Amino acid sequence: MSGAARDRRVSEAISERRDRVNEAIERELPVEVPERLYEASRYLLDAGGKRLRPAMLLLAGEALADVEPGSTDYRAFPDAAGAPVDLMAAAVSVEVVHLFTLIHDDIMDEDDLRRGVPAVHRAYDTETAILAGDTLYSKAFEIMLRTGAPDDRSVRALEALATTCTEICEGQALDISFEHRESVAVDEYLSMIERKTAVLYGVASSLPAILLDADEATCRSLHQFGIDVGRAFQIQDDVLDLVMSEEAIGKRRGSDLIEGKQTLITVHAREAGVDVDAIFETVASADVSDAEIDDAVSRLDDAGSIDYARETAREYVESGKAELEALPENAARSLLADVADYLIERDH
Repeated sequence: MSGAARDRRVSEAISERRDRVNEAIERELPVEVPERLYEASRYLLDAGGKRLRPAMLLLAGEALADVEPGSTDYRAFPDAAGAPVDLMAAAVSVEVVHLFTLIHDDIMDEDDLRRGVPAVHRAYDTETAILAGDTLYSKAFEIMLRTGAPDDRSVRALEALATTCTEICEGQALDISFEHRESVAVDEYLSMIERKTAVLYGVASSLPAILLDADEATCRSLHQFGIDVGRAFQIQDDVLDLVMSEEAIGKRRGSDLIEGKQTLITVHAREAGVDVDAIFETVASADVSDAEIDDAVSRLDDAGSIDYARETAREYVESGKAELEALPENAARSLLADVADYLIERDH
């Protein structure tokens, strides 16, 4: 299959599941009283998004059950014994957690844009945005309880999600602490993005195994698949922040540099002898020019740091795809592998 044909296949698979997840969000997270709170909670959900994490969850379920992709009702998905489980509720729960983290990240980073629209704290106010994020956090657990899985599996799924939320907060704390340090090692950075970003991909990929009663080895393999491709996803985000336009990524190009954030690119560049602190100082202004951003990116590119990040992301994807051997060989497993490739080949 050509690269273009594969990309169309992945795009169609993600789009089909995104549409069904969006329908479920309307059902699982209605706008209630107080309306302003729930409108703010739904604001980024309604603004769009690829729904990558829930799409991966649904595909993992299809691969486990060895069913034709898209052929089964996600709200009554057959477990190992043929009993129905609502995998769509789990998919929505994971997406809701993701949106909670975005709202709080934007507040902490004082970002103005998200997904091409004003961030929640800009569209509403900071107090409402904090409450919206908190509401999404608690709603995620309410929604996860609606899968209809047996109690023991429901408890395991809730524990996995709760542990993931704790790890995300740990990762964010590490990310903030890195901004106040002179240097960060590559291993430290990779450990941080595992917590901040990759663990949500890990739980998204492994929740179907938990809820459908797969064996422990399969649960571990799917979790590791999500961790590896989640790391790759974050590294690709680091790259896109530097090489793509504001229109493509939905926020200011070079925003990581402007905010003085450590990324795999700047960590590698520092180790290669680049004066990264001088770069941070040069661009540390909201009115920094595009030419100054271009110059900073060129210095990082000349050090080989952007290529290093791209190659590291590719290695993680290949490692993650190897974990899929725990699944039956079928069309859904093949799609999961293609989605992993998409995560580091996307341009937004």
